[in-house]
Amino acid sequence: MTEGERRFHEHFMRLAMREAEASAAAGEVPCGCVIVQLPEGCLEPGVAKPRPIEDILEARVIARGHNQTELLRDPTAHAEMIAITAAAEAVGDWRLGRVAVYVTKEPCPMCAGALVCARAAMVVWGLNDLERGGEGAFGILSSNRLNHRPRLLPGILEAECRAQFTDFFSERRKENRR
Repeated sequence: MTEGERRFHEHFMRLAMREAEASAAAGEVPCGCVIVQLPEGCLEPGVAKPRPIEDILEARVIARGHNQTELLRDPTAHAEMIAITAAAEAVGDWRLGRVAVYVTKEPCPMCAGALVCARAAMVVWGLNDLERGGEGAFGILSSNRLNHRPRLLPGILEAECRAQFTDFFSERRKENRR
């Protein structure tokens, strides 16, 4: 990965981290998601030599989401699901072929399945979840048995994303002891 690509991905992961902060402030598990429309020629199927993803000004945030399962009393109200719905509305199609999805924690199996169905070009996450993650535990995003496999980029700002989670749960444990 070039320095420009690293900066690009970190920029959008920081935006997802802001969404995670909104989750935590509402008492929700701190997971945030941002969906970015990529410039033409980047990660498109059939493009022999795709353009590098480096120019932040050429990309556009089309959707944001953060966990709202408690607020909405809905087990599907994960950050990714909310953002996918908003992105589909923004582009006017359920196919999100030219988007990169930035999420602070590896998508769960439900969200990973939705990202495959939505045809996301790329899924970028911070914190790995080897026990329950849709990719780490189940291999959904890279499965040859499914009709679409996005490019995967795990571990972007992993330490910062991990800190959001550990700080949130540490604070919850303190509150429960009171």
